[in-house]
Amino acid sequence: MLEQIDYWHWMAFGALLGAVEILVPGVFFLWIGIAAVVIGFVLLLLPALPWGIQLVLFAVLSVASVYGGRGFFRVRDGDSDHPDLNRRGRKLVGQHFTLDAPSVDGRGRVKVGDGVWSYVTAGGDLAAGTRVRVVGVEGAVLRIEALP
Repeated sequence: MLEQIDYWHWMAFGALLGAVEILVPGVFFLWIGIAAVVIGFVLLLLPALPWGIQLVLFAVLSVASVYGGRGFFRVRDGDSDHPDLNRRGRKLVGQHFTLDAPSVDGRGRVKVGDGVWSYVTAGGDLAAGTRVRVVGVEGAVLRIEALP
């Protein structure tokens, strides 16, 4: 069965991985899909290429394309004139707020502007009315500490 693999199988596999990337974004399946399409083109040029070599080439190209792609996006996302653009949480670091409700197990919600953010505290539970400062952000959760 593996001897019957044709170039279009690899290209279809690459397209399928591209579709998976759309459904599960993370810029991971895209690079593996590109590797599969490249193997499809190689097989188009060399139709007698043994399937074992195809799989090895696919594995090597997948690893190389994932690392290359990550490097590409790391360089592309490097320095920016507006490093906090579209990172609303980072803009809150250093700001002070007052808790409307006490934290429970070091977690709670705080009103920020016209929204409410979840937070975690580093030093245990805090009472309502405590003045806090945002010291960091993890996803959509603020890390806060009580002000002295």
